[in-house]
Amino acid sequence: MKWNRETIKAVVIVFATIVFTSFVIRFAIDHDGETITLFGDDQTPTAATTPVADDVETGDTDPESGLPWVREDDLPVEGQATLALIDQGGPFPFPGKDGSTFGNFEGLLPDHPRSYYAEYTVLTPGSADRGARRVVTGDGGEFYWTEDHYESFERIARRLT
Repeated sequence: MKWNRETIKAVVIVFATIVFTSFVIRFAIDHDGETITLFGDDQTPTAATTPVADDVETGDTDPESGLPWVREDDLPVEGQATLALIDQGGPFPFPGKDGSTFGNFEGLLPDHPRSYYAEYTVLTPGSADRGARRVVTGDGGEFYWTEDHYESFERIARRLT
């Protein structure tokens, strides 16, 4: 192969195309590695997408999931801080884990496809590891709380904004 001006130009164009395509793919794939997010069309649940009536009280039953409600204000401050991080898109304390797919293998949340739920760590004071507390979000805008590492769940009633 002769390296003339046209050959070098073609190689540079191919290389630039590969680099650009890799960049676009890297930043277009959502956190679960399965969902592609294009042009900022991210469906990350936020408080604005999950309005909850003011008359919901902690302990009431959510008719959709059959789980008890817990008001956002009744969560520990670390749980409220995790919700704020989710709303703003991070940064999260455990980037490799927070936002990853929650499989719902326990079957306690409503049945949905595997990539429907994502989990986020709720820091536990005094814990040397991630602890047992999590917030789980659904693609439909639902928020769930577990303080016992998926043994039980409550649906979070978000503040109206």
